[in-house]
Amino acid sequence: MTPHPLDVAMFLQPAAEGRLTGLTNDAYWNFAGPFGGYTAALLMKAIMDDPRRLGPPVAQTVNFCAPISKGAFDIIVVLQRSGKATQHWSLELRQGDVVAATASIVCANRRETFAHESTARPIVPPPANVPAQSTTGPLAWLARYDFRFIEGAPGFGGKPRPTDDLGSARTALWLKDAPDRPLDYVALSALCDCFILRLLQIRGTMVPMSTVSMTSYFHATPDELAAHGTRHLLGIADAKRFNANFHDQSMELWSADGVLLASGVQTVWYKE
Repeated sequence: MTPHPLDVAMFLQPAAEGRLTGLTNDAYWNFAGPFGGYTAALLMKAIMDDPRRLGPPVAQTVNFCAPISKGAFDIIVVLQRSGKATQHWSLELRQGDVVAATASIVCANRRETFAHESTARPIVPPPANVPAQSTTGPLAWLARYDFRFIEGAPGFGGKPRPTDDLGSARTALWLKDAPDRPLDYVALSALCDCFILRLLQIRGTMVPMSTVSMTSYFHATPDELAAHGTRHLLGIADAKRFNANFHDQSMELWSADGVLLASGVQTVWYKE
């Protein structure tokens, strides 16, 4: 069987104690480097493959320090503390002397406890009733996903929208890996970043911008991911404030069965 593009892109080779090596992959390329979800997934893969891991991840924070150039990189993995309930990991993705990204990942020994959800999945049309978005173009990573926009589809007119006619910061869409791939924590880590930056959404034009820091919370258990399989996820993205070179961004990822699998926040830098 032909390996999935994500699995090819996630190949890491142990090099020494606490160090892995890899090569960037053009299939997940963005403007000036791989898209952020690829970087997050690489760092998650390093932990998921570590035999010392206690259990599934519950939180991941990635700080994007510098652009990642095409070619080789190293991932440095440090287990900062391991207890009976949680583990705390820190990671660096390096290219030579440049620290391109840092991350912290918390894993946990999850058990059956009191459970409650104070929110419900939005009521939206099923994926089959929503047309797929064209992903042809110069950004290779977009073709690695099936996007079906329910509201807030990207539309870039080339000129900034006037401040009295801004677009909505909210987007709702169905999305999944293309081609199909069973959902796991590595894929989920990447999917948490599959949302266009909200400034593009409300202004409708490109300016210099990039995510500085992204935190994802994984509510899904391994059984819930296995039950989801290769079906679409419902993604919701929004933002609250754009000011002084930065804006926030929030996201939710819901299973086809209406289970909240992940949520998160980002801080985005922009220049205008």
